[in-house]
Amino acid sequence: MPELFTLTRAQGANQALVDHAIAPEGWTLRFADEPVLVKGFRKMVRNNEYDVAELAVTTYLTAKEHGAAFTALPVFIVRDFHHGKTQVLADGPIKTAADLAGKRVGVNRGYTVTAGVWARAALADAGLDLSSVTWVLSGDEHVATYVPPSNVVSAPEGRSLEELLLAGELDAVVNAGIENDAVVSLLPENASWDSLRETGFVPINHLVVIRDELLDANPGLAAAVFRAFAEAKRPYLDRLRNGEGDAGQDRLLRKAMEITGATDPLPYGVEVNRVALEKLMENAIAQGILTRPAAVEDVFVPETLGLVG
Repeated sequence: MPELFTLTRAQGANQALVDHAIAPEGWTLRFADEPVLVKGFRKMVRNNEYDVAELAVTTYLTAKEHGAAFTALPVFIVRDFHHGKTQVLADGPIKTAADLAGKRVGVNRGYTVTAGVWARAALADAGLDLSSVTWVLSGDEHVATYVPPSNVVSAPEGRSLEELLLAGELDAVVNAGIENDAVVSLLPENASWDSLRETGFVPINHLVVIRDELLDANPGLAAAVFRAFAEAKRPYLDRLRNGEGDAGQDRLLRKAMEITGATDPLPYGVEVNRVALEKLMENAIAQGILTRPAAVEDVFVPETLGLVG
């Protein structure tokens, strides 16, 4: 059978694929050995290196706006909340999101990173004018042709966001994951669950893309890959319902199930994720990542638009 060179990180929802217990009908999957997933993102965005690839959502949307030759399936294999991802000094002057107006805030890696988009959106919802902040990046962008807004700058070379925050050269950091007693989350612990109760969704982080050359040459490929990911998810959902799994994603999704009563906190498909997708694109435009709005239907392979899994 023909082979698909695939980038993805083994986790609950796709473990059956990685274990070769499930495969797209008529195809086999050969998985890339890429220990740092975001390095694979860059290889896909810049070199179209994989046939099928897990990719961060705003990385995909940005790449697509800049002419990327791959298209997404509505398979959202990673979700997370990002309200707690903004950190400040425990004994510092920043106590609310609005206190960051006019300040310098570090951002892990690039400005277009999906986790950063959601975290900044949470700050905006909490009262911060995002345009008043200088955003300080610890890395560059996956999409080399992307030009960030004028209030986005690079951190000094060779210095970490944690070092800059502790030295008082940054007022907060986003998505840096600092583990230090001197550093705390800015937004309250229950903000994520309040958001879930209000919006009904756990923010989407990653989806799956396929090279356009393969899609054009193989009608039905996108649907076959979608169905394989959906089938691989079913035993994972069974384990979640049985209280199994202690990874961060497992615990988060189980709690989401408890709060919402949903039997599937990780739904695949366009319509069931429309609200989350439109909110993410709205935030990406507001933050200067995308230059123009796009219909949700226009960013996914047409043959997958009616699929649910």
